Amino acid sequence: MNGKRLKSIIGGSAGNLVEWYDWYAYSVLTIYFAPSFFPKADPTIQLLNTAAIFAVGFLMRPIGAWIMGSYGDRHGRKAGLALSVGLMCTGSLMIAVAPTYAQAGVIAPAILVIARMLQGLSVGGEYGASATYLSEMATKKRRAFWSSFQYFTLIGGQLLALGVTLVLQGFLSEAEMGTWGWRIAFVIGAALALAVYLLRRRLAETAQFEALAKDRPKSTALSLWRAFPREFLIVAAISGGGSCAFYAYTTYMQKFLVNTSGFGKQSATEIMTAALIVFMLSQPVFGLLADRFGRKPMLLLFGFGGMAVSVPVFSALAATTDAVTAFTIILVPLMLLSAYTSISGLIKAELFPAHVRTLGVALPYAIGNTIFGGTAEYVALKFKDSGLEPGFYWYVTVIIGMATIGFLMLPETKHASLIVED
Repeated sequence: MNGKRLKSIIGGSAGNLVEWYDWYAYSVLTIYFAPSFFPKADPTIQLLNTAAIFAVGFLMRPIGAWIMGSYGDRHGRKAGLALSVGLMCTGSLMIAVAPTYAQAGVIAPAILVIARMLQGLSVGGEYGASATYLSEMATKKRRAFWSSFQYFTLIGGQLLALGVTLVLQGFLSEAEMGTWGWRIAFVIGAALALAVYLLRRRLAETAQFEALAKDRPKSTALSLWRAFPREFLIVAAISGGGSCAFYAYTTYMQKFLVNTSGFGKQSATEIMTAALIVFMLSQPVFGLLADRFGRKPMLLLFGFGGMAVSVPVFSALAATTDAVTAFTIILVPLMLLSAYTSISGLIKAELFPAHVRTLGVALPYAIGNTIFGGTAEYVALKFKDSGLEPGFYWYVTVIIGMATIGFLMLPETKHASLIVED
């Protein structure tokens, strides 16, 4: 790999990290700012309210995927990346300065909703743009390895959000974190997003995009559906299952450890930070395995493995009070999930031709992600609030099963990839 290509992959990955830090900061800090935006109530009800707004952000993701997927196919991959991070910067800054419910009444949660809508638009475009950019920049022999850095940096963004939270927890009291400390994380996110916006404007464009003919077919949702209905549905199904598992075992898991297992907020954050570090480092390893053995064996490892362990893992964690035991149990589904996340963007990019690739990756992914990923936390809390928490464990199993059907229907894209340039 030449220096220019490597620099572009590193630059694109660094931007992805900051983008996802901003997105995840909301979820990580929910346990602190929920009381600021909603009247005093039961903690589970407060978390339900903020989880609903989290889901609203996901509802905007298909719109963002549609708008910015088409934008990236028409104006270039790096143009789409710059636009997405600009929207994220605006959303984070709005959350950082939003008034509380006591100060502004219903205006406060309304601002939170608008901010999450902007962030949802941003992330909706980010996934497709970054997956396409990294896949097209990577060499054929190591395409899965280099593409795995999409989730390496995605998880890195989540870790950065957790790391900032841990630092704030170390310097501030519980009361200070709940009143104003959480805002610092969003100020940091807005500043980093602005820096990344400037960085992304200087990235090299991919050869795949530059080789497109000027009279190429337009990239629209209708043309995508007409030309690739089967691929569209498969990508939506596997994205739904993968996203449900991802959010169940990462962002929601922190709350599960507090709200169900009984760990303190700081202990839960520390457990998840350690687990996510291992999860992040596993991405390139599974990427190399996908380059060696193919994409489908990795996908089926997650599909059948995820269905087998979801109920036992959640059941064991619910009765666990030891931090080391909890950490060890959480690693089981995360390692299985790595077999999917390491190549999730790549397998979608390899299904579509260059002129519609960004939209083809982004739109069906966002639809599946919105329906099953964005609602995972809300569904989990609803089950808990109804006194039927084990129902969520089975729910995750069934949705992973849906993805597994999609995996079985996929071609082996290592040999049938539509990414033709090196």
